[in-house]
Parts: sequence; structure tokens; C-alpha cells
Amino acid sequence: MDLSLIQKEILITLITLYHRHSRAIKGEEIADVLKRNPGTVRNQMQSLKALELVDGVPGPKGGYNPSEKAYRELNVSGYDQGSHVMISRNDEEVEGANVSEIDFTTLCHPDICHALIRIIGSVKIFEIGDEVTIGPTPVNKLLLRGEVFGKDEAKSSLLISISEMISLPKKSIRHYMSAPLISLLPGTTLKEATHLFARSRIHGAPVMDGERLLGIVTLTDLAKAYAKGFPSTTPVSEAMTSDVIEADAETHLYEVIRRFKEREIGRLIVVDGGKPVGIITQSDIIGVFPAL
Repeated sequence: MDLSLIQKEILITLITLYHRHSRAIKGEEIADVLKRNPGTVRNQMQSLKALELVDGVPGPKGGYNPSEKAYRELNVSGYDQGSHVMISRNDEEVEGANVSEIDFTTLCHPDICHALIRIIGSVKIFEIGDEVTIGPTPVNKLLLRGEVFGKDEAKSSLLISISEMISLPKKSIRHYMSAPLISLLPGTTLKEATHLFARSRIHGAPVMDGERLLGIVTLTDLAKAYAKGFPSTTPVSEAMTSDVIEADAETHLYEVIRRFKEREIGRLIVVDGGKPVGIITQSDIIGVFPAL
């Protein structure tokens, strides 16, 4: 079947959005991703429907679903929602795009490393010179960064000059956290906390009431308290940060790295069954993987 470029773009975007949201996709959603006129997409949908490549779903929550024939036509019959590999353009995730294949074309060159990136979705948004980040991939958690130096819209592929390639650690954070957990009582004074930090060579600790997590106190919190004129006998409960970021002990380390970046934090509390069991900091991560 000889589909036009716009028909392939629409069909690939439909498949990507369908697997991402697990529901019928409206023509307007496809038009928004492709930056095309909604009327144009609706007209093409009628043609694709006549070719039995899409199925229409009536009703207010209706839209379009890709047919089995569409998967065969685009040779993406093995597409799976769980295998989503993100691609970001200039630090912003590209909606409706999923990396399906990475082919290294100049891996052995001493000075350059190029790769051909095949995408399920439209490459129309990408421009030469764009900085892209790909991954992490499902199995080996490979993360690529580089610059676009070519693209083929007909084959939905990009040519990337790779500047950085990282295999992120796959173990859960329970393997990297600091434990047993050093904690403070809510009545511990600022002076006592300062001495504990110096003695234990740490920069922060949670405030606990039994097994209940009340907050966290860091060296920055102590410095702010002293700057405000708080006496050294002030309990840490008056200087602590109550909004504590937690992560389950089985969370993968690469997921925590992303959370550190998004929340702009330097540490979080590790919990197991709702109970705090350890702490992980940026220093712990650097110690595991210095390239980060």
C-alpha cells in the first residue's frame, strides 16, 4: 500500500498516542502533535478509514483506533506501551514520539560517534542543530545525548551526533542508601544537631517521633535558624522542613536521579513499607556513578 507522507505521519502518531493513553484518539489531538490543521487530519482520517487502517469510535469520548492492518502496514506489530523510550528536544519531552530503534553508524571512529534514530511518531518538529536526549532504554537503561544533523521525514528517522552516552545503574536505591538511618528527635537542640552533623560527617537528618517522620533538618536549615537569631537551645522541630521527599526502597536509582533534578533537592528519605530505613543524597549518587 502506497501511503502519502502525511498519512504515515498521522497513522504513526495515532499508534503512539493510542498506546500512551489506552483510549480512542481524537483528530484534534493528532493535529496538535503534528502542528497541522485539524480539518486536514479529519479528511485524511476518512481516507485511512476507507483503507481499513483505522477504526472510528463514535460518541463524545470517541475518536480513532489503529487497526491491526495499520501495524502490519507500518511494520510496528511488536509495538508495546511498556517499551516507551522517551526523546527530548532542547530539554523538553516530545509528546507523541517513541524511539523504536538506535543504530550506531560510526561507533569505532576515534573522534565522532553518529547514530540513526528511528522514531514511532513525527520527526517534523525536529530541526538541524537541536539538542536531543534519548532514553533511558528499557533493558540496559542507556541514555544518549547529542545533536541532530540530519532527518528523513519519510522514514521517521533522525541522524544524531552523539556527545554523551551513559548506562544508568539499574539497581534499586536500597543498594546505595546510607543506613542505618541517623535521625533526630523533635526536641533535639540546634547545638546538638550541629555536633551530630560534624561527628557523623553528614549534612542532614530526618526528624523522627518514634517511627513517624516529621521533617528533615539540613546544615542549610541550621544556618538559616542561626541567621534569624534562634538560640542554640531551639528544638530542631522549629527549624526543620516539613515537606520531606520520600522514595520507596525498590525505586531504581535512575528514577531518583531524575527526581533530584526535577525537584531541585539534594537528598531524600528511603522508606520500606512506609517506614523510613535510610537516606540517599547527591553525594551517594556521585560516589556510585561519578559521570553524573
